[in-house]
Amino acid sequence: MEKDETWTSDEYGRSHEGRVGVLLDDGSVPKPVYFDSASGSSGCEVRHWSVYDGAGTYLPRPRADVLRAECSCGWTGAPHAVDWATAGDPPFHESGLPTAEQCEEDWDSHLRDVAGTTIPLPAELEALFQTVTAAIENLAQDSPTAALKAARTLELIAQRTAHWPAQDARAQDLRTVAADLGLSVDATRGLLARFGGWQAHG
Repeated sequence: MEKDETWTSDEYGRSHEGRVGVLLDDGSVPKPVYFDSASGSSGCEVRHWSVYDGAGTYLPRPRADVLRAECSCGWTGAPHAVDWATAGDPPFHESGLPTAEQCEEDWDSHLRDVAGTTIPLPAELEALFQTVTAAIENLAQDSPTAALKAARTLELIAQRTAHWPAQDARAQDLRTVAADLGLSVDATRGLLARFGGWQAHG
């Protein structure tokens, strides 16, 4: 049983980590559900959407009224009501899956909205990145080692060219820089430290 299921993207990482959230019929967010281990010596707390199925004999679990996408940035998606009357016999982790997948689609749309708020790159630079990416992928088919060398070269270029921009950005309002990058403040602080060459929390 999964304790939870989250989604991340290469571009934004945990700054925009998504999951399926649950609301009960009174609009409240349920607490994680505790499950004993098979031995009874210990257990774990689970907040995966599928455990909120109202099942259980002595201590029934809360039953989800709504599933919605949630993001670590604080955004929440549109509510999708769980129709228990037509759920049928399959367990909730099966009958609720289409709704959970809709939540993930909502989160994907949220990431597209985030991308639209970040600072744009020049079109010619975007085109160059696409060309370089395709060239390395093609190179990998003939020589994986050469492709690795090319990727390593890109790392070195990034480190050299980002050092002084990181130094300059450090002097700006960190929240503004974070918004331009589509990252959280903490992730932005870590990024600047990595490229600028200082301790993130120093």
